[in-house]
Amino acid sequence: MAGKRKSRRGFGRVRKLPSGRFQARYPGPDGVLRPADRTFATTTDADRWLMRKCIEIEEGRWLDPAEGQTTVRDWAARWLAAVSPQLKHKTQASYRSLINSLINPALGDRELSSLRPITITEWVGAMRTKGLSASRIRQAYRVLSQIMRSAADNDMISQTPCRGVKLPRMPQTEPHILTPLEASRIVKGATKPHDLLIALLAYAGLRVGEAFALRRVDIDVSGGFVLVDENLAEANGTLVFDTPKSHQKRLLRVGPSLAKRLGRHLETLPGGEDTLLFTTPGGKPLRYNQWRKAYFNPAVAAAGLTDVTPHDLRASHGTWVADRYGVMTAAHRLGHSNASVTTRHYARPVAGRDDQVAEAADAWLGGQEGDDSPEAGKVR
Repeated sequence: MAGKRKSRRGFGRVRKLPSGRFQARYPGPDGVLRPADRTFATTTDADRWLMRKCIEIEEGRWLDPAEGQTTVRDWAARWLAAVSPQLKHKTQASYRSLINSLINPALGDRELSSLRPITITEWVGAMRTKGLSASRIRQAYRVLSQIMRSAADNDMISQTPCRGVKLPRMPQTEPHILTPLEASRIVKGATKPHDLLIALLAYAGLRVGEAFALRRVDIDVSGGFVLVDENLAEANGTLVFDTPKSHQKRLLRVGPSLAKRLGRHLETLPGGEDTLLFTTPGGKPLRYNQWRKAYFNPAVAAAGLTDVTPHDLRASHGTWVADRYGVMTAAHRLGHSNASVTTRHYARPVAGRDDQVAEAADAWLGGQEGDDSPEAGKVR
């Protein structure tokens, strides 16, 4: 009678189940014996699976299956708690809102390891079906992508499922670029001291929240400087003072007339270096929507203009500066660490410049150089 063949298996164990299929079990790096995530038709198939698992462990690619069983809800909460100290208050509130309203209701109870790119594609599609804007969908996807990237980085899963997902395109909206004269008309149409606030948006390129957060100590009248080191933002109905966007503090030079107007305004304010330059009649910090409705929109109407937002003044400033002094100078004044942000979102071609270039190019072709020559256009 032939003897029973002795197994040469050196890693893991295989046993036959009552169903007739085979179960493979293997020891992880911690020595704990774990079952395979599926059963096998033959012992050969089970042995091959064990061999691959052994190689994963030897090469340091093994992931504890228990980690992947963590739910999206639990990992998202842990991730947000970990990154929050590095985020601005408004960003924290935005992330929390997106997780609670769009990510957790659809995916919160799913295990991390169960998500696949098709799962994320279906989630994005469901949001589109509900009529959510492209901006909102992309924001939610970016947050989920960060959450899942963190899970992969921490060996919870082998790779993020947020890959190859087609997102809805953002509608292309162009800022309303004003001429300096049009911006001046808006300033003249505003009530005091909000005319000065609007002037800072148009002629210093401040963000609205940066102008709202200006204090007495930030103004150097004699030197003609404005220090931009704070931003006032509204998060879930709460006003929060924080650093400027991207944490880019900057010192801006303003024109002599604007500096004098700032000086005269400072004389009207109560004492204290931390006194805000612009407040409500009751002395409270300004809120964007209320301020725009009460002061900005009437000034736009008085100027005979329509469809102008406070942000358009900042975009106009960036365009004026970039056109005359270069994109890098515009980037500095706008508080951008990367000039590509300036060109992508703010600086726009000035009307009539293409005609001027064509005329200048014709002169260059004839061997002439003048004020419109390439050398003349350099900022010295």
